[in-house]
Amino acid sequence: MHGIPSLIGDNGRVLDLAGVGFGPSNLALAVALREADAGLAVRFLEKRDRFVWHGNMLLDGSRMQISFLKDLVSLRDPTSRYSFLNYLHRQGRLQDFINLRTFYPSRREFNDYLSWVASDFDGLCDYGMDAVAVEPVRVGDAVPHVRIRARDADGRERSLLARNLVIGAGATPLVPDVFDGLVRKGTGKASSGPLVIHSNDYLAAAGELARAGRVAVVGLGQSAAEIFLDLHARGVDVDIVARGPAMRPADSSPFANQVFDAGYTNYLYGLPPAERADLLRAFHNTNYAVVDPDLIDAIYAIFYQQKVEATDRHGLLTRHEVVAARADAAAGGMLLDLAGLDGGERRERRYGAVVLATGYRRRIHEELLRPMGPWLTGGEGGRDYRLPTVPGCTAGLYLQGCCEATHGLSDTLLSILPIRAQEIAMALTGGTGRGHGQQIRELTSAQ
Repeated sequence: MHGIPSLIGDNGRVLDLAGVGFGPSNLALAVALREADAGLAVRFLEKRDRFVWHGNMLLDGSRMQISFLKDLVSLRDPTSRYSFLNYLHRQGRLQDFINLRTFYPSRREFNDYLSWVASDFDGLCDYGMDAVAVEPVRVGDAVPHVRIRARDADGRERSLLARNLVIGAGATPLVPDVFDGLVRKGTGKASSGPLVIHSNDYLAAAGELARAGRVAVVGLGQSAAEIFLDLHARGVDVDIVARGPAMRPADSSPFANQVFDAGYTNYLYGLPPAERADLLRAFHNTNYAVVDPDLIDAIYAIFYQQKVEATDRHGLLTRHEVVAARADAAAGGMLLDLAGLDGGERRERRYGAVVLATGYRRRIHEELLRPMGPWLTGGEGGRDYRLPTVPGCTAGLYLQGCCEATHGLSDTLLSILPIRAQEIAMALTGGTGRGHGQQIRELTSAQ
């Protein structure tokens, strides 16, 4: 077995729990542990320099797609002081919000709510620290804890020792292979080279996009729709380029939404893997490559008005695939080689900039845990989100937002944050058997 000798980290102190990432998932866990009066020594590492939730997609007019009641705590304890309703009360906006007659606050307001809660936990989080590796720490033949290596913006390293680790670091942008090496982060300032960004950096580059000329938005989901409407409002000419035939509406009907309920996690987890996969495919259109119906209506109205005015400001290039992309050294911008999927015709188009609304992948945990490989069994995670380890490794390794295949579509969303946080908190404090989750089933069956 591989391992490193027990090293001094953080003055030799071994934490009860270290967390990688301090977004909504680990924030909900911090709240659950505090409200349970768990008495654990806890520290979180967050690579951003402050709390922000999808900061580059906090667009004007963008709204939440789930009810405010699915906040950090209400499904677990509606009386918690960290609820969205208490946030509104503390901000002096509760009656005004009631007058809106909506369950769906603006995305900016919900980000402010999350930031408000996070500010109460500043003492537990080290911002500006990017975790780079998780290593086993051997004591004799055992691995009772792990070492988390992190690096700040200046490249200085720091390490933490912890008996338990929870990874809730979110996702990384999914970039199509044809754009490999071309994507840069939008900074809002002019820089050399073509402007090709992922939607994850949209607002930071919005000013430059507005000056770029015609923009290609690659994708046909919610982010693509929101970015198209935002660029339209900024006076930018846009082509939507996508393999799919049309924007499809998200299925947010009541029965379909039950797949996001906490109790559904128990049901799905108990099924054989093949049956789980079938159900995930069946409900794929509740979350992936779909758009809110009101945005579809707004976009259709824009294209219809173009027909009324006999203009072609925007283009909708569905059933097209980008098969090659290269910088246009002579004229600037990007040249995209587009292949039609209904006949195979090819066309080359020039764009001043490209926005990739192509989704995300959740692989951060795999890279972080690579040094732990010999100590992991490779089996699926437990119902309590703990990864199974080989005999001798008692360090607890938990995942948040990386267990969709076993725990369902809600795993990557806000829908079950408070319940999952309580489940992990119970596991950390001895409330469940390791990996079995019996009390978890009792807890969620009542939801």
